[in-house]
Amino acid sequence: MIDDNRATEITIGQEKYKLFLSTKAFMEISKRYGGIEQLGENFLSGKSIEETLSEVVWLVTLLANQSIIIHNLQHPNDKKELLTEGFVEAVTEPFELSYYKNALLATMTKGTKREVISEISDGKNLQGA
Repeated sequence: MIDDNRATEITIGQEKYKLFLSTKAFMEISKRYGGIEQLGENFLSGKSIEETLSEVVWLVTLLANQSIIIHNLQHPNDKKELLTEGFVEAVTEPFELSYYKNALLATMTKGTKREVISEISDGKNLQGA
């Protein structure tokens, strides 16, 4: 089960999918772009609309498939078919691009978020100013 605080739900065609940044997806993104940081630069590089759409479709497919892969591992008798880029292209409309880009950004933020827990010190190791 994927923690809802770590995933972003979107609709592709008529179905809802959770975008999830797994370690596997992180590695695939790193192979393609050189890292998460370069992913953002890639979208701002002034590519053509076709290239931008293609990149969004690739990322949406990759991240939506992570939740399907997890489902299939947890439910081997109820496997779901993985999405293909062709399917995502066929059932979406170009205006959804901005919605998907926002969902992708939210997913990347959730997937790379770090929680810092601080403890109250007893003061023994504190130095005066």
